[in-house]
Amino acid sequence: MPTGTLISVEQYLATSYRPDCDYVDGRIEERNLGELDHSSLQTAVAVYFGSRQKQLGITVVVEQRVQVSPMRFRIPDVCVVLGKATEQIFRTPPFLCVEILSPEDRMKRVKERIDDYLAMGVSYVWVLDPSGPQVYVATPAAGLYEFKGDVLRTENPVLELPLAELFA
Repeated sequence: MPTGTLISVEQYLATSYRPDCDYVDGRIEERNLGELDHSSLQTAVAVYFGSRQKQLGITVVVEQRVQVSPMRFRIPDVCVVLGKATEQIFRTPPFLCVEILSPEDRMKRVKERIDDYLAMGVSYVWVLDPSGPQVYVATPAAGLYEFKGDVLRTENPVLELPLAELFA
């Protein structure tokens, strides 16, 4: 739940939150996580791509602060960066951001997160719902849509994630 007190970017960056929180226009927004379905799916995505980092020429990180605009920081569940990540706080758009829904998530807030990523320049956003299982994809060209295939896929470069690896 967002706090009512406004704080500066400097205060946000100087404070440790457990778990880390988003920062949106001066307000702290808690993230829903900590349940088995969420954690298991996050781990599966990170392990799948993490074990292929060298082969694919990517860096995979979990719960990384991403400054999507001057007054907004988001913490995606998983980020994939092309090449080697060097920023302590990502200010360069990751190639792929993965969000995993929790039962308390509301689509309005999820859509705001997706819009922030796309506006920043993120090429792909994948939203995974462990309760469905359902999968959504967002790109700048296509917007947000429900994915009905068996293998999530990006272009330039090609990254593939068979859904059977996640939802067994």
